[in-house]
Order: sequence, then structure tokens, then C-alpha cells
Amino acid sequence: MDYNIEIADNPAEVYQFLEDKIYQHNASSTGKSDGRFFSLVIRDTGSNVIAGITGWVWAATSEITYLWVDNAHRNKGLGKQLLAAAEQALAQWGCKAILIRSYSFQAPGFYEKEGYNTVFVLEDFPRGYKYYSLLKRMK
Repeated sequence: MDYNIEIADNPAEVYQFLEDKIYQHNASSTGKSDGRFFSLVIRDTGSNVIAGITGWVWAATSEITYLWVDNAHRNKGLGKQLLAAAEQALAQWGCKAILIRSYSFQAPGFYEKEGYNTVFVLEDFPRGYKYYSLLKRMK
């Protein structure tokens, strides 16, 4: 059988395809098929998104994939509010552990202040920076 490796024309479509296939495999392997995505946003009075958080929850675990606050609105507690709101929703869905990944130039210290523990640090990824994995166990 012959195979061809090619660069995909639509990487976002391939990303979603692979994510769906891996979820199907994981659900089949574990018997856990309760996965869902979540997202919360904060809008200004003009309905512009100025902050947001997104991720997934599955099998009583979660990963927050993105937490972003617009530069003009940083240091006003919006990130903390979004994180707390996400944690509250995740707890209602039965989540017992939350994973967050962050670069050293992003916000690992912020997450540590919010009760996340650093479980892994990769040096020089990218060169000159660190890549953190942080975990919070829920009650």
C-alpha cells in the first residue's frame, strides 16, 4: 500500500479532525464520554471582548487552554475573575483537577497565587524561556 505525506491546505480543519478522533479513542478506552468545551468572556460596554478563558473538561479533569486579558485592561482583576468563574463552573461539572500551561513570559506566578502548583518546567522552550505545567486539585 502506498502512502503520501502532504502539508494540509487547511490546518485548522485537520486539527479539529485529529482532536475528534483522539477524543473518540480516549472515550472508548476509558468509558468516559462526558467531554465538553467551555468558554467565558468579558465584554466592554461596546460589546468588544476584552478578556476570555477557554478549555475543556472530561473525566473529572480539565485543561484551561487559554486565558487572555487585553493589555488595556490588565491588572484590574479580570483574569482572576475569569479563572474563579471557570473553576466554579468546572466544579459544578464534577471536575477534580485543572491543568494550565504557561510560558515564563506569561503568567505562571499568577496561577501559583491562585492555588496552582507547578508540576513540570521545561527549560529553553523556546530558547531563553521556560514552559510550565501547573495543576490545581479541586475539593
